[in-house]
Amino acid sequence: MIARIQQIIVFFILAGLGAWTWYVLPDYSRIYIPFMAVAGVYIAYLAMLFIVIHYLNRHDPQPRATLWALLQACLHEASTAPRVFLWRQPFLTQAIADNLPDFLPTAVKPGVVFIHGFFCNRAFWTPWMAQLRTQNRAFASVTLEPAFGSIDDYASIVEAAVAKVALATGQAPTLICHSMGGLAARAWLRSNTANDDRIKRVITIGTPHFGTALSTEKALLPFINTHQMQRFGAWTQHMAKDEPSARYAKFTCWYSNCDNIVAPTSTAMLSGADNRLVTAQGHVSMAFSQRVMQESLALVD
Repeated sequence: MIARIQQIIVFFILAGLGAWTWYVLPDYSRIYIPFMAVAGVYIAYLAMLFIVIHYLNRHDPQPRATLWALLQACLHEASTAPRVFLWRQPFLTQAIADNLPDFLPTAVKPGVVFIHGFFCNRAFWTPWMAQLRTQNRAFASVTLEPAFGSIDDYASIVEAAVAKVALATGQAPTLICHSMGGLAARAWLRSNTANDDRIKRVITIGTPHFGTALSTEKALLPFINTHQMQRFGAWTQHMAKDEPSARYAKFTCWYSNCDNIVAPTSTAMLSGADNRLVTAQGHVSMAFSQRVMQESLALVD
């Protein structure tokens, strides 16, 4: 579903740019105008988000980002997000595992389950999957459907992926999750008390463990899962109450004080987890930081 929606978005963008080009030809001097307009609106939107989260972080106990770090994060996000949402996810959903949803060689290496975030699909993890493929390491990359449904309903999808990777490797896999995917992993753990022993570790990247201030009752995205991610909302509060405190020892939580979606910063952390700060990276670009990728994959072994 997400791939189709994003394909339609790409089509309309290209159709609009193509129509303008046809309209102004042969006056080449005006061809660049819509291209600059699209880029300008996108950069302005990102800049606004970074200004908002910088304001929301003013009372957070975590170190506040410098303006230079915010500028770097904005540039990283501006270059990374279009590749994810306008190319990989719309068109590369099956590009890594030979047109199969997963890569499951029989191997002794421990495997990985990838869980994406909101308005994403399995192709979000394309660079990660390519790296694991070269290592001949088993992985399953889920697509969470329905895209705008309850996070609790994703537990069965995570369950199927964990079971497949464990069967292929004979070992408990590591869950690597971005954004809402970390909450889906926690919902799966809550669904069965035996699940704690079935995974080696959970790595979350920019996950709003206690919601985000950008999700409110009056948010522009009135979906079930976006409402569940409200800052200190009922859903995240009930989740925390249902979890044994010892569970967080299995978590590594990557968080950024430049995250343009999850704010304030400390909402991406869990008490007792291995919390790791990333600087000068936005919400999407953080997931493809060399440090985050290298250190996360090192934890798999």
